[in-house]
Amino acid sequence: MTAFDKPWLKQYPADVPRTLSFPKAALHELLSKSAKATPDRAAVVYAEKTVTYRELDALVGRFAAALNNLGVAKGDRVAIYLPNIPQFVIAYYGALRAGAVVTAISPMHREREVEHQLADSEAETIVALDSALQTVETVWQRTNLKRAIVTGLEEFAGEAQSLRGAEKRKPNVYSFQELLATDTEPPQVPITPPEDLAALQYTGGTTGTAKGAMLTHSNLVANAVAFAAWIKGKSQDTFLAALPLFHIYGMTTSMNVPIALGAAMVLLPRFDPAKTLATIQKHKATVLCGSPIMYQTLLASPDLTKHDLTSIRVCISGASPLPPEVQRRFMQVTGGFLAEGYGLTEASPVTHCNPVDLTMKTVRVGSIGLPLPNTDARIVDLETGTRVLGIGETGELAVRGPQVMKGYWRRPEETLQVLRGGWLLTGDIARADEEGYFYITDRKKDLIKYKDYSVYPRELEDILYEHPSVKLCAVVGKPDAAAGELPKAFIVLKPSVDASEREIAEFVNSKVAPYKALREVEFRQELPVSSAGKVLRRLLHEEEIAKTICK
Repeated sequence: MTAFDKPWLKQYPADVPRTLSFPKAALHELLSKSAKATPDRAAVVYAEKTVTYRELDALVGRFAAALNNLGVAKGDRVAIYLPNIPQFVIAYYGALRAGAVVTAISPMHREREVEHQLADSEAETIVALDSALQTVETVWQRTNLKRAIVTGLEEFAGEAQSLRGAEKRKPNVYSFQELLATDTEPPQVPITPPEDLAALQYTGGTTGTAKGAMLTHSNLVANAVAFAAWIKGKSQDTFLAALPLFHIYGMTTSMNVPIALGAAMVLLPRFDPAKTLATIQKHKATVLCGSPIMYQTLLASPDLTKHDLTSIRVCISGASPLPPEVQRRFMQVTGGFLAEGYGLTEASPVTHCNPVDLTMKTVRVGSIGLPLPNTDARIVDLETGTRVLGIGETGELAVRGPQVMKGYWRRPEETLQVLRGGWLLTGDIARADEEGYFYITDRKKDLIKYKDYSVYPRELEDILYEHPSVKLCAVVGKPDAAAGELPKAFIVLKPSVDASEREIAEFVNSKVAPYKALREVEFRQELPVSSAGKVLRRLLHEEEIAKTICK
């Protein structure tokens, strides 16, 4: 087989459809549908607060009306700068119902990162925590922002709290809670799901320059429905949302999927092993999506044996390879099934997953699994990306399906690099076996995988070049047993200047989220460069790997 003929379809469990018909609906209409079908079922659980589907749908409608009253129109970008709290869900679906496009920002991002995303997306509205208002105000004048909507971390945990008086007096800053008191009808904005954008999801893509993946309503609906079918989800499920909702992995698997099913989602503002274990037991969670490090951390927790985890039916692991021993032990502890999957922001994100089969007969150690329903995948040559390779041959993984983005926001040249004839070039090197199981073998991208986060060397290098002493630099991932990789900088200083490792690291780390922080700096007289003058990160990375092997 040289052109893949979908051998994976023969490996599907009997109760998973080979193809699906997706609703021709806007993403927020899935919420309205669930609210009509199961109005009294819990939709969002946070701390001691439960919001039913009827209540959530009403809150979303009020927020949409409030945005409309503030001047937000169809196609406008609304930034959501929040952790996993009910306000994220309300703002997300409310913005969509108002016809806006959501762009989610990591709460860990600092001024430089927030400014880039706001400026690039041209967002005019931002929803943020009151504690983040200073960051928003610092970058305000350098962006297109017209208004900020501010909320408190505990606003939905118990009694509602209004915006603090000092902040009320600021112009164009509004209280989230007060906006929800609007009594006007939500706008009826016509949406064309295949064309209209639902989200600008920022990613480094294959170059490391943060850019917005244009995800349509149809992209996100298709991925939510397909993933729900793959895990055999039902409205009686309880999803534990420990993954951050601002990340496309959490956004789809831990928010859009339960909303599509009419199931409950239990929100955790951040991943904490003890809290996660206690929450699984308290709420009898049945579905958990996470990363290998999350599962490893839970297994290593001293609280593991204190809690009953047998409510877990299925867990999905993504972001990095799942160690077989972690998979085996977690299934033993919970009695549920832990399947490895694969995805990327540009594909909404899920493209592959191992079958959810409690008999464990279909587990393939080291495999990312099979393409989801309505998803095609193939291996192409690394040079041109057009020649299809055969079984067992190694090349670049390409995918095609209804979840693949329209392209990168206002970056047509970079879009053409990754979208070719409907196929998305993932930038990951892979192979496939005769039964249609796919295996990631390497990365074409230079990204650094620190714990569950992607760190793009280009971003850190750009900051390093702002330092007056840096002549040449390169950032690579240094292998680390606990974190996966640690960002390390190699630097050539300008003649007749001096700088310390600490000075350089602090210069960079003050401008980026903590997970991107440089952990090591090494000065050199020269760096390996290509004939075109490009620094060869690959050789530096290989050096670091060799040092680890020789230890």
